[in-house]
Amino acid sequence: MSRIVFVFLAAILADALSFGQVNVEPNTALLNEGDRTELLCRYGRAINYCRIEIPGEQKVLNLSPVWSKTPGFTYYGAGLNAGQCGVSIERVKASNNGQVKCSLGVEGEELSGTIDLVVALRPQQPIIELISKANRDGFFNEDTEFHARCIVRDGRPPANITWYLDNMPANKRTNPLQILATPTNDNVELSTSVQEIQWHLGPEDSNRKLVCRSHHQTDRESVPPQEAAYIINVRYAPVRQPEASVYGLYLEHTAIVNITIRASPPPTIKWTIDGAIVSQGRSEGRYSAYEPQYVGNDEYNVTLAIAGLTLEDTTKTYYLDASNELGTTNYQVRISSSSKPPSTSLDWAAIVGIVVAVAVLVLIVLLLVFARATGRWCFGGKSIKTPTNETDKQLESAEAAHHGQNVALLETPNGITLLGPSKMREANANGNGHGHNHERFSVERRLRDEDDSFEYGTDRESSVYNPTTKPLRNVLMAQAGGRNSQTTHNNEAEKDSLAQETQDTDLLERGNQLGIPESRFSRWLPKDQRELLQKQANLLSGRNQTVVPKATPPAAPPKPNKNQPQIATATTTTTTQTTPKLPQETEI
Repeated sequence: MSRIVFVFLAAILADALSFGQVNVEPNTALLNEGDRTELLCRYGRAINYCRIEIPGEQKVLNLSPVWSKTPGFTYYGAGLNAGQCGVSIERVKASNNGQVKCSLGVEGEELSGTIDLVVALRPQQPIIELISKANRDGFFNEDTEFHARCIVRDGRPPANITWYLDNMPANKRTNPLQILATPTNDNVELSTSVQEIQWHLGPEDSNRKLVCRSHHQTDRESVPPQEAAYIINVRYAPVRQPEASVYGLYLEHTAIVNITIRASPPPTIKWTIDGAIVSQGRSEGRYSAYEPQYVGNDEYNVTLAIAGLTLEDTTKTYYLDASNELGTTNYQVRISSSSKPPSTSLDWAAIVGIVVAVAVLVLIVLLLVFARATGRWCFGGKSIKTPTNETDKQLESAEAAHHGQNVALLETPNGITLLGPSKMREANANGNGHGHNHERFSVERRLRDEDDSFEYGTDRESSVYNPTTKPLRNVLMAQAGGRNSQTTHNNEAEKDSLAQETQDTDLLERGNQLGIPESRFSRWLPKDQRELLQKQANLLSGRNQTVVPKATPPAAPPKPNKNQPQIATATTTTTTQTTPKLPQETEI
């Protein structure tokens, strides 16, 4: 509640004060000569009359919304009843500069207000004054403190100052801007702007243009800012620089070695080559030194000519001495017949090429990892088939039933051959000690029409039997190859059968003497070589067997079925011992 009361009282006080004074708009009017402007005085109540005095005008203007007697000056505002008294000036003159006074008649008294009317006056051209003096030739020595000031006189309002070096901001140490009042004969006040700048000169400052630029209200697009300039001349010894290299020279030709040095005043040069000194304008042997040539901005082109450039010349270091009255500087120069200097960094093409190569390499590695993990492409070849869990179980059951006897696991090109009593048994004798219970073990193998030459790199038609193939466990080769077991109650017949099997085993162990290539897999015996290999085996074994009449060959077994293992029945024979014949087109 108290806050509302405070706001209400403040409004009443402001209204009362407004009744007691005249408000002006604007407080200060900054104009250029010839501009149009409107000046307004306001009061909170209706006024009886409006009178305005303008500097440079002889008459006091009595203004009203309904009439005007002075050309170029008219009433401006919402009317006398609204408490407004204003004037519109069509064209401002330089003589109008000063305070405009407005007088308002209110209820038998007169109130007044003032407005500052500033008519801008363009200042004079800036000038640069040197505080530190140059020598008689207008030069400053290196490391001399350069000190100068810029002066912009008779401006209204005062001008601002900006320093430049070769059209770039100077960025040197400057003093704060000083504004000095300049009175005139007609009592018109003008202003002068002054600012100083200073720094220590170096070779890089020589021949640079120092600019003092003024900024003023009167500046327009058609009237650019005014400025003053001064050329700085600096005297310094030849400027040091790193070892120079000159490329692209031709062997067995006259080589022109050029380097550019900066000096002021002009330098005097001499070359030192392998201890020999060649002064400018002179020649020594194949070397000629030319006079320095001025190319501008205190730069000089220094040239050495070498007649009949040799490879040895490109391995030397050439020493140049440049001197003037301020000092001497030594330079080192190397030359090369290469077309361009070695690159110290990679260009964009090389960077892009490296990025692409790395991306391709990463992609290849990822593809190889993916192929190996998934078994595709080059990692998707066939592998040698191993026994399944079912085969392992059959082998274990056969070993358990026969205590590890008469069970074999053969590895052949046709896969894994399991020999055991798990499939079928056939008893041909009683179970006593003399009549053993012989069993024809079942054999699981691939069918003959399945082509496995790709997997094992073999060709059934061109390969031969390799007798080095043996069972992985202790089993007779006769049983592994599917031969007929000779069973008899006669001990002599049993010994003959054992001798025959020993002979077969001995033949297989010495099979390499026949010139048969070795292999970890069993091979197939062609028909046309069967009898020849049999005779050679008999001769090597040292046994001359008497040819006996052949027994009537047994009937050909039926063709095995893929889905059912081949079943063979053991037979009992009582015939005399005969030379075993290798099976025809049968895997051993």
